[in-house]
Amino acid sequence: MDDSMEFQAVDLERQRRYNYLLTFCSQKASDYSFINIWGWADEYDLKWAWDSRNQLVWISQGHPVPCLWAPVGAWQGVDWQSVLNRLRESGPLIFQRVPEELVRIWQELEPEGLEIVQDRGQWDYLYLRQELVALRGKRFHKKRNLLNQFKRKYTYRYLELGPEMIELALEMQDNWCLWKDCEAHQILAAENRVISKVLENWTALERICGGALEVEGILAAYTIAERISHDTMVIHFEKGDPSFKGSYQAINQIFLANCDDEIKWVNREQDLDDEGLRKAKLSYNPAGFIRKYKVMLK
Repeated sequence: MDDSMEFQAVDLERQRRYNYLLTFCSQKASDYSFINIWGWADEYDLKWAWDSRNQLVWISQGHPVPCLWAPVGAWQGVDWQSVLNRLRESGPLIFQRVPEELVRIWQELEPEGLEIVQDRGQWDYLYLRQELVALRGKRFHKKRNLLNQFKRKYTYRYLELGPEMIELALEMQDNWCLWKDCEAHQILAAENRVISKVLENWTALERICGGALEVEGILAAYTIAERISHDTMVIHFEKGDPSFKGSYQAINQIFLANCDDEIKWVNREQDLDDEGLRKAKLSYNPAGFIRKYKVMLK
């Protein structure tokens, strides 16, 4: 790592350059999407440093535990031995959220120089879009029933989420937080701040997209997503009004049905070791995972 580099605030002005370097990552975890690192920067005290020598972006986390994340760029073209040796000059370092492919590259280079711990709560859940649209078979029976109940019971409109709908989405998010008592739960309160930040800066975010369901002038559900590669969509946030039964199943299926046909994979992010969230994500029959690890440079 270049000694002259300094970690600075994650800014909107360099998102295009960042996204360009992200395209060269051979494994793109949801953590490293621009919307994720920019949106959550205040909550995790995330900063970035630009390594011009290796064409990498390094990401540091200050809260709740100081650490580094995996660098973003073309991993295969880096002289990792030199980079890791320079990193060690400042003492032992801890990396979190390191995708499996980068762990493999490092491990092959230094089989004895790393301490690697699986971090199951940070694994990304990957789904086949066509499976989530079709919802065929016994494993999707409950999802299909709730979707059909929503479609039968309510006269709804599907709309692309865009600048003209931001106020409605913010209003629904405020109501959702009242239902869930966000302020009494640290994680929900943080998520609410991030959602508001993303919605309020919608037009400045280059890869953002989303959808919404409107029932008689009321927003029943919305989703906020980001295209992280040509064939993969990350679902960042998905909220449904609990008074509309089946709203979550409906926005999930209808948004994906309206996506570009090039989208093959849907990344629904992590479960953070939350038992209820894990059960919900497994119930949608993931086709795979992006496994992530904690890595300490000895």
